[in-house]
Amino acid sequence: MYQALKPSRSSTLALRHLNYHVRHWGPEQSDLPPLVLVHGWMDVSASYQFTVDALQQERRIIAPDWRGFGLTSSAQADHYFFADYLADLDLLLDHYAPGQAIDLVGHSMGGNVAMMYAGVRPERIRKLVNLEGFGMPATRPAQAPTRYAQWIDEIKQLHQGNKDLKTYESADGVARRLMKTNPRLSEDKAQWLAQHWARPNAQGLWEILGDPAHKITSAQLYRVDEALAIYERISAPVLAIEASGDSLTQWWKGKYTLDEYHQRLTHVRACRTAMVEEAGHMLHHDQPEQVAQLIEQFLNEA
Repeated sequence: MYQALKPSRSSTLALRHLNYHVRHWGPEQSDLPPLVLVHGWMDVSASYQFTVDALQQERRIIAPDWRGFGLTSSAQADHYFFADYLADLDLLLDHYAPGQAIDLVGHSMGGNVAMMYAGVRPERIRKLVNLEGFGMPATRPAQAPTRYAQWIDEIKQLHQGNKDLKTYESADGVARRLMKTNPRLSEDKAQWLAQHWARPNAQGLWEILGDPAHKITSAQLYRVDEALAIYERISAPVLAIEASGDSLTQWWKGKYTLDEYHQRLTHVRACRTAMVEEAGHMLHHDQPEQVAQLIEQFLNEA
């Protein structure tokens, strides 16, 4: 199994009627700005361990488990709204980095949260690294009735038990699932991640640490015009890192393309892109050394 070079510490914060689990690396105090790492959908803060191990500088690092993921309590609701992540992050920063401009890294959904937050609270972000937080395909108002109906139907399915997450006989089964989803993931890293991505229940079966309510489609359409208005308010320099595997094309099959994503990024006043070779969407698992080097080079630029 993978051996973490820099073991993390944990804290729990009572926040918005939830118990928020937060992972910490590095010293409690540092002359460098705090580095905050936010994970993606159906993931956990421990996902950043390999990248943290590859960082060269000693600095204070903070990584929460989003609501309903990892060791953070669920929202005790049958659906989640994206805006809650922005409020959660704001209150987390008020507690762990009051009055400080932080360096923010977000992966996938976390990258989308990071981009939106940086436009809503531009004064809180010194620099931002977006790891494959592409946003979503454009929608049309005419899609709203169908989307609301889909949302209602999926909530019904959740209450009927039709959205439950799969369980596994052992941690090894979880690791095999992770390796099937990401063929580039090595077995030692998969075995390590499995211990943080799932845990055994009362029956001894391993359950994914994610609330099934996260599988409910958002009731709200993704509004590109709103996203771009927020992007235009980002004042921090942004590095958008992509994997060579082009997961965006694989997901959306022409409904949304890398060219469209790059066009959206032109609305950010100081943004450039970089690519990680031999990597897919979980680029911080596939090539943590490359990712860590890109992050540090960017954060250390004057």
